[in-house]
Amino acid sequence: MRDDRPFGGTDPPAALYFASRDRRQEHPDAHLAAWRGILQGDAYGGYNGLYDPARPGGPVMLALCWSHARRGFFELADIATSARRGPGAAPVSPIAMEAVQRIDALFAIEREINGLSADERRHIRQERSRPLAADLRAWLGEQRVKLSRSATVAKPIDYMLRRWDSFASFLDDGRACLSNNAAERALRGFALGRKAWLFAGSSRGAERAAAMATLIQTAKMNDVDPQAWLADVLARVAGHPVHRLDELLPWNWRAQSTTAIAA
Repeated sequence: MRDDRPFGGTDPPAALYFASRDRRQEHPDAHLAAWRGILQGDAYGGYNGLYDPARPGGPVMLALCWSHARRGFFELADIATSARRGPGAAPVSPIAMEAVQRIDALFAIEREINGLSADERRHIRQERSRPLAADLRAWLGEQRVKLSRSATVAKPIDYMLRRWDSFASFLDDGRACLSNNAAERALRGFALGRKAWLFAGSSRGAERAAAMATLIQTAKMNDVDPQAWLADVLARVAGHPVHRLDELLPWNWRAQSTTAIAA
């Protein structure tokens, strides 16, 4: 998925879905073989081939998701959930609670700079976010040495410390975001619907579903009604000049529709 709006990019947002039989590394390696850029995601091992310095075309830059890291602490600091579980619930972790508060301070800065240019975002992050991130790293290290290997809060701490460079990469590149929540939202429909439709029927059916999801999600990201857009495009595409097919893309179609309404 591409969405450059957080750093004021001019390229329109777009989603691209692929269908895969499983989660093996060979699939992202193939899907993104010719691509370079910033991959905003979690620590899923299937992406490791993309970060290999020997990769043809060069490695992809990883910007790890702080929302994923925060979730590990939040689950241990959720007072309301702990209260619902009753007297037998594990006690709320003070370390986890402070970690959530420290991470939230970084997210607060991100909300302020959303939509600014990449250079402006980088400058503000260097000035305001870098000290907070450095303090967080040092604090996590101090807390970790006090904990036993079996401490529940040790797991989210280790998750961050072992991958710190990839978590901190957003500080040096204003194009990177603090989380991949946009991509998570784009996949939410599949996560919610998979109990209702467990199988695509065939590989071709899965590929067609991915193509339809690509069209529908891209339209949504450009504030276009997918049904209205698809109905209009399908009615016009047979007689539309091949060399002008780009006019039917959601972001161009929306601009034409807006102009027609104004006229």
